Amino acid sequence: MSSLFLMVTITDRRSTDAFLQLYQQRGVDVNLRTVGSGTAVRETLATLGLEKTEKAVLLAVVTEDTWKAVRTDLRRKMRIDVPGTGIAFTVPLSSIGGRRALMFLTQHQPLTLKEESTLKDTRYELLLVIANQGHTGTIMDAARAAGAGGGTVIHAKGTGMEGAAQFLGVELVNEKELVLIVARTPEKKRIMKAIMDGAGPKAGAIVFSLPVTDTAGLRLLEDEEPVQETSAQ
Repeated sequence: MSSLFLMVTITDRRSTDAFLQLYQQRGVDVNLRTVGSGTAVRETLATLGLEKTEKAVLLAVVTEDTWKAVRTDLRRKMRIDVPGTGIAFTVPLSSIGGRRALMFLTQHQPLTLKEESTLKDTRYELLLVIANQGHTGTIMDAARAAGAGGGTVIHAKGTGMEGAAQFLGVELVNEKELVLIVARTPEKKRIMKAIMDGAGPKAGAIVFSLPVTDTAGLRLLEDEEPVQETSAQ
């Protein structure tokens, strides 16, 4: 699925609405946003007469064609190449849990699915679960039952959730939780399916995965024997 990417934008929090408006003009209606802070040292900020600013982190699924158009707009309209304006980058997606979720995330974008990228042979995958707030426990219970380890939760707000019922059959609220789970690639599909089946309709869970090229701190997983997929006789 090399034609799909997770687009990450980091910018001044005060510029969030301008970026979201630009993305919506290109058909990128569904976004997640959370907050962070810059790391510029105090002396540098004082020299430039600046104050430490809060950052907005925007996440959206985009197609290859959409990213090319958005990248041009970011450079020409948002002047993103000017230092201090922000950055945007993409990471290839390897899978999305369910065609309905795919259509919801890309509903106003041109989409042509291609063969999986060369990153499909990675040993690990990063699973990202977008869900309504308050359902993390159920999601992690389902994931652990399918072989996942721990997860990390990031609180975020969603935009463009109004069309969810048409594609997913459930209303999605703006308050979101983003759950990050690193899993071995052979276990990815089983864990994703377990989350989709076990999270419950009120969670409104959307799951997708990104390839992980290398890891540190997962020695226990690496030392364990890989779980073999079994099929019903």
